[in-house]
Amino acid sequence: MGKLVLNFYKLLMALSCLAMLAAFGSVMLGVLAREANWDIAGLDAYAGYAIAAALFLALPGTLQHGDHIRVTLLLDRVSPKVRNILEWWSLGAGLALTAYMAWYAGRLAWVSYTTHDVSPAADASPLWIPQIAMVLGCVGFALSFAQALVERWQGGNFIDAPGEAAHIE
Repeated sequence: MGKLVLNFYKLLMALSCLAMLAAFGSVMLGVLAREANWDIAGLDAYAGYAIAAALFLALPGTLQHGDHIRVTLLLDRVSPKVRNILEWWSLGAGLALTAYMAWYAGRLAWVSYTTHDVSPAADASPLWIPQIAMVLGCVGFALSFAQALVERWQGGNFIDAPGEAAHIE
């Protein structure tokens, strides 16, 4: 199961990279189109969708690699027992928040699909299409917090934080 989940995170990270390339391509095409006096409707919206997709799809992989900001100012100054309690609470709260975020994102995409909601921009794209990336990223993020809790329970360390940022007592 762990290997499958890690491959899912890698897939999401690869999709995030593709989304960043799509954003770059959209911006560059927009620059070229303005220079040539072409009007490509909705190009700015597509760049925005790609950037949002890249951000959401990268969430699980960046959590796993310890690239999210962890404020250890307080954790470094408390006893190991208090630190342990705070880290358990943080992982539990993270799981609860990301699970709600994933549920809400899925609900939002479903409502957009069932109501045939389209972008108000010039592209008039169905909004559920770019929202799928948000749903996948949020589900992966919640899954990564759940996996972090399981790893912590088993005595391991899910988050590969560099240096002293991720202590497990």
